[in-house]
Amino acid sequence: MTFPGTAESGHGVPGAPPRAPRPRRISLRTRITLLAAICVGGAVALVSLAAFLTVRNSVYGQLDESLSKRANDAAHTTLVQAEQLRAVPAALFGVSDVAVGLLQEGGRRLIYATGAEAPPVGDAEIAAARTGEPSQPRTDSRTDTRVVAVPVGQGSALVMAQPLGDARKTLERLSVVFVVVGGSGILLAAAAGTAVATAGLRPVQRLTAATERVARTGMLEPIPIAGDDELARLTHSFNSMLGALAESQERQRRLVADAGHELRTPLTSLRTNVELLISSERAGAPQRLSAQDRQEIYDDVRAQLTELSTLVGDLVELAREDAPQVVHEPVELVEVVERALDRARRRAATSGITFDVRLQPWNLLGDSSALERAVLNLLDNAAKWSPPEGVVRVELRQLGDGTALLEVADAGPGINEADLPHVFDRFYRSKEARTLPGSGLGLAIVKQVAERHGGAAAVGRAPEGGALLSLRLPGRPA
Repeated sequence: MTFPGTAESGHGVPGAPPRAPRPRRISLRTRITLLAAICVGGAVALVSLAAFLTVRNSVYGQLDESLSKRANDAAHTTLVQAEQLRAVPAALFGVSDVAVGLLQEGGRRLIYATGAEAPPVGDAEIAAARTGEPSQPRTDSRTDTRVVAVPVGQGSALVMAQPLGDARKTLERLSVVFVVVGGSGILLAAAAGTAVATAGLRPVQRLTAATERVARTGMLEPIPIAGDDELARLTHSFNSMLGALAESQERQRRLVADAGHELRTPLTSLRTNVELLISSERAGAPQRLSAQDRQEIYDDVRAQLTELSTLVGDLVELAREDAPQVVHEPVELVEVVERALDRARRRAATSGITFDVRLQPWNLLGDSSALERAVLNLLDNAAKWSPPEGVVRVELRQLGDGTALLEVADAGPGINEADLPHVFDRFYRSKEARTLPGSGLGLAIVKQVAERHGGAAAVGRAPEGGALLSLRLPGRPA
């Protein structure tokens, strides 16, 4: 509804200037059709113009050659005598389609057959009579004839003119032919451009439909590939992108499902303990907890909170590692390992575990925080599986092929052969590890950090009898 004194314009703001309509964009198919039509039309126009000019020059050249020959032949006949020229019947000149006249007295007097049409006389013809030089053929626009003059004596010249009607009709018919052929060529070019554009843009239309389907339904189905041209390679790249998206989607789904499963157990236990503490403190409770039982529940709650905090931290770290972050800063790997060792020693102080460390200098470009977290996970895993007063061997050495190898070996029971392929899987825990604290994400983080830095993580059996976990990273010696 519009009120007096207001205007509907802009974004509905009264008095705003009216928004100019957006220009309608021309589709790619139409642009290809127009381009083909314009190119072919231009080529046809140039060829037609060149052909027309060539034929025109040829027609006029033949006409001039014939007219000059006839004038020269007539100059050696009795037509150069005034009396004989007047006596020639006018019908003879009409049949021969020429007009002939004898220009005398230096161009002041023109004699021609009685009853016949007089040829046009201009400065060129008068100059021919006076100088004795033949004139160049010219076109007389008043009579639409081609005129030439040939000297026949002192102060005289034979003037001959021939109408241009037949030549002009021939050129007009030729121009009509060129226009028809050129127009047909343009129409055929437009039709061919439309056909080529339709066939060529069909894969693009399939890609467009696929992207719209993905945006609308979230289904990441690949597109059929036909041919091996650039559009086929584009379709293959798009399918690769869809596959990567589908894999990422599935990985996120598994992460959420596994995280929910892992979080359910500590949350359920934590809720049970808290509800037990609350119910025991209520007035009229059938039985109150003893101080020892209450302390055990408190310790259990603290342990569950610690486990829950560790799990949440691992999930956050894992999600951060999944993000496409690229950090390029100089990193001294020895310093990273030493910082991780300080933290690991404080955590393992109560169990008496020691670390046998041998490090060679190594530099690389990467994320020092992520590398420290990966190394700390390796050290914590080795400390967890080592027996009390055990020794964890930590060795960083150069391999000579542009990479360095960080090995962490423990003296524990080792890893079963059936568990080796799954050590770096998210939330995977062997039967023996399910009774120990942990979330099953530590080694998965190690693998992702290694791959993010262009390296790899591996697992095997150590000479000491326990597990041997290694981290291989590219770089250069310090």
